[in-house]
Amino acid sequence: MDSVDAAGLGIGDEHPPRIMGVLNVSEESPYDPSVFDDPEEAARYVDEELVGEGADIVDIGLESANKRFDVLSEAEELERLHVALETIDRVSGDAVFSIETRYAAVAHEALENGFDLVNDVCGFADPEMPAVCRDHDAAVVKMASPPDLERPGAVEETDWTARKSPEWAESADYVDQIYEALKQNGLTEKTIVDPAFGGWSEAKTLAHDRETFHRLREFRALGRPMLVSINRKNFLGDLVSQDTDERLPASLAATALAVERGAHVVRTHDVAETRDAAHIGKAFTDRDQVLENGVRVARLDVESTRDLRAHLREGGVDPSLADEICHQILEIDGLPPSKRERVGELAHNTGATPVELSDGRVLLCATDDQASVIFRRFGASDDDFENLRNGVRRMFE
Repeated sequence: MDSVDAAGLGIGDEHPPRIMGVLNVSEESPYDPSVFDDPEEAARYVDEELVGEGADIVDIGLESANKRFDVLSEAEELERLHVALETIDRVSGDAVFSIETRYAAVAHEALENGFDLVNDVCGFADPEMPAVCRDHDAAVVKMASPPDLERPGAVEETDWTARKSPEWAESADYVDQIYEALKQNGLTEKTIVDPAFGGWSEAKTLAHDRETFHRLREFRALGRPMLVSINRKNFLGDLVSQDTDERLPASLAATALAVERGAHVVRTHDVAETRDAAHIGKAFTDRDQVLENGVRVARLDVESTRDLRAHLREGGVDPSLADEICHQILEIDGLPPSKRERVGELAHNTGATPVELSDGRVLLCATDDQASVIFRRFGASDDDFENLRNGVRRMFE
């Protein structure tokens, strides 16, 4: 899992979960407490209600993404941008500032004038967006979306027969489409993926969001940090039969689960409470790893054969192999070819299954006993995963 540096803020497995607070300068936004058109009042809200309560990132939206409203043009977004720029000039607190936009020209103007990060709700539908973010060395959130500036998030309305193949379109379910939409038009080295929770289109259902949440771990196979925006969403309210104003407890429970399942950034209007829930999720997340001499050994976060298939597919390996191997997976990254070959030999000798991915990583599918035998051959002192450091070090001796 690659980490992302967002203007000095680390985002990834080795960092705390990051909280993204929300400010809107759009009169259409449905959440009135976060909507401002006066920069002085907006800055006060950011300092007191967002940064003051623990937000690491402040996401400023220029328009509502609600499907009921007309999409603003690039020129209209640029016209509204001055409120956002004047706001961040007045903020005294320390935060990374994110601009929510679908247009590369708006992103460029924002990054040139004090913003640090881009939140692209149209998933690089503007083909210039990746280049703009690279030119500014800026992190970018890429929400799963069809290649269409007018229809953010409407992946189930995309002609996948043309974009992938008739065979793939016939067998793909909604989460498969979300996953593929995130891959469309590529990823920058500083991309954070967003699986697009919420009512982005008429065709999307609450069941779609529930299934996406259930399968969050699959998105880790993309190798990028993940953002979730689940605060008070309808799919949670439906489960507990609560209206928006009463959904905070459900949101907090879902936040802890999302972080445990792989989310690194949580976008929310309830900053203080969400921060606490995210830290609970992180505290009970089991993604042990050791790092030595550039080699990383980590337990791969898989809970099902489907999760493992995603990792194998992204690594250039036949995903059907997942049906034949166990789910106790160690991921070894950074070994030179000769050492990868040695690990493979030891694995076969112990009955474990080594799988070398196209990028040089090795997935070691083994029981705890098999893994401990392999690493003891490299000098590990005992069977405890936390004490594999000596074994990793000896791989280079």
